[in-house]
Amino acid sequence: MHPETLCVHTPHDPAWPGVNQPAFTASAFRYGPEQEVVYPRYSNTPDMKALAAKLARLEHAPAAWLFSSGMAAIANTLLALVRPGEHILFSEDLYGGTLNLITKDLTRLGIQHSLANATDLQQLEDALRPNTRLLYVETPSNPLLKILDLRRLADWAKERGLMTMVDNTFASPINQNPMLLGFDLVVHSGTKYLGGHSDLMFGVVMGSAERVDTIRQTAINLGANLSGLDTYMIDRSLKTLAVRVKVHNQNARALAGFLLRHPRVKQVHYPGFETHPMHEVARSQMADFGGMLAFELKNPEGADRFLAALRHIAPALSLGGVESLISQPARTSHSLLSQAQRDAMGITLGTMRFSVGLEHPDDLMQDLDQALRQAG
Repeated sequence: MHPETLCVHTPHDPAWPGVNQPAFTASAFRYGPEQEVVYPRYSNTPDMKALAAKLARLEHAPAAWLFSSGMAAIANTLLALVRPGEHILFSEDLYGGTLNLITKDLTRLGIQHSLANATDLQQLEDALRPNTRLLYVETPSNPLLKILDLRRLADWAKERGLMTMVDNTFASPINQNPMLLGFDLVVHSGTKYLGGHSDLMFGVVMGSAERVDTIRQTAINLGANLSGLDTYMIDRSLKTLAVRVKVHNQNARALAGFLLRHPRVKQVHYPGFETHPMHEVARSQMADFGGMLAFELKNPEGADRFLAALRHIAPALSLGGVESLISQPARTSHSLLSQAQRDAMGITLGTMRFSVGLEHPDDLMQDLDQALRQAG
């Protein structure tokens, strides 16, 4: 089925006459000698199993497992699949929370890591170790929308016997399906586009049934499960995912062009531009370029004035919602990194990450224009 159809229809018990998946709010379920023991921490209630199957289908994966946040999905997956003494190779452009997990907790638990420029296979080769177990990447990256060639990376990793994992949050399953490009595991912060209304928090990982079962065993022990009400609301949100993402794509394209021409903007990071260094790669592996972009103020000292002057676009620490949200990564998503780390990634006080919402683009342009002028 096409993704539009998959988004609308959730597989559920045919004995239930409703057209939608009901909410299972119970924390205790009866069982018998020949029945499965159902318990919400096991994420095996009927609604959770149906939602996981739906998300797996959207990413063309055999199986999926749900978590209470995107970071829970990332952390549980890495802890389940990589042992102390083994090594993970990460792309250098990652979400700040992922980088903080790597440096603070994985290191403490004896899991080794290296960061490398994943656009350069020689740099990956140089960072490879005999105990390397996994290659982890993010594309488009947070916050500067850097693009990695997933087919090329998957082939390189398979030749060296490495598992591959990608954070596909910025693209969503509507714009990009990494498993079709050869990746083993796909993770999402479902809080963003999958939830889409800035009122839910969850994560999901997709992959083979064998790997997801390994992750499941760790996830049950660590207890990062969803509630029945969250599960119901996620399924409800997914019904409009394909429709929402198409408008996000259109609006981001219009806003990126507007900002590129604005005299108060120094640079725009958007893979849909033909001038983007990885535009051809993005075009070959993405159905569209997504609803995210980043831009640099010509006057970084005016960043606070710019954010305070916005009327319709909300300065907020998230993305992927129906409303437009903007953030200053140096003070939000990447604030836990050192100044040297942010400098290496190209993140300054004038860097703005823009999640373009579903408002009319003319209203968003007008809002940005008046705020940019007040920034000086």
